[in-house]
Amino acid sequence: MNLPPASPPSLETPVLDRVRIVLSRTSHPGNIGAAARAMKTMGLSRLVLVAPRRFPDDEAVARAAGAEDILVNARVCDSLDEALAGTVFAVALSARPRNLGPAPMPARAAAPEVLAQAAAGEVALLFGNETAGLSNEEVQRCQRSVLIPANPGYTSLNLGAAVQVLCYELRQAAFAEAPPLPGKAVPFSSPPATNDDVERFYAHLERVMIATGFHDPRQPKRLMPKLRRLFGRAALERDEINILRGILDAVERRIGPGSR
Repeated sequence: MNLPPASPPSLETPVLDRVRIVLSRTSHPGNIGAAARAMKTMGLSRLVLVAPRRFPDDEAVARAAGAEDILVNARVCDSLDEALAGTVFAVALSARPRNLGPAPMPARAAAPEVLAQAAAGEVALLFGNETAGLSNEEVQRCQRSVLIPANPGYTSLNLGAAVQVLCYELRQAAFAEAPPLPGKAVPFSSPPATNDDVERFYAHLERVMIATGFHDPRQPKRLMPKLRRLFGRAALERDEINILRGILDAVERRIGPGSR
């Protein structure tokens, strides 16, 4: 299996670099790849695997879909003790109610606390085996238990999807609900239209409506005030005014001389 060279972890927000995603006893390598993909999309990079059944594996690489660097840098451990070594805080993800161990918190409520602890040192989010989940002993090794508030009648969630939800909540909390958006797209909006632009448009619109017979200036009624209210709600931009006036120009050309 050929993996690309490792790339450095994301530096867009240092606190997320102190969060370990720990997968315990994962049975399917595809789920490891899906977890890596989920992590990278949310800006996390620290993947730790406890006794995975198959890893490295080509299926993990395929499911990572461009997040192979997360797999290359993943740390494989023989025990949970090794995976949690050096952490100051650990959170167990579990959908099952437990008689022992920490009381569960919804993922969204837990995310700010996880990040607050990460400011002091490394933290871990612990996910269990796809079939059996986390054992009671594993949950009890953590200071908090987190659940995803799913449909009570069907709480089963794929491992990669569960990692995605937790990483998303952490990213939202890290950026105060306003994470940066991709910046390569061409901006869709243009500067707002000036009052002069808008008034010229209204004059142009009225002229075309009169020329086409749609508007009778001798019986104006409430047509222009209603149109002003309509376009006023739209908060027209300069480009939009240009488009509208271009349409009006095309109508004038079609109806012929004397329409201007």
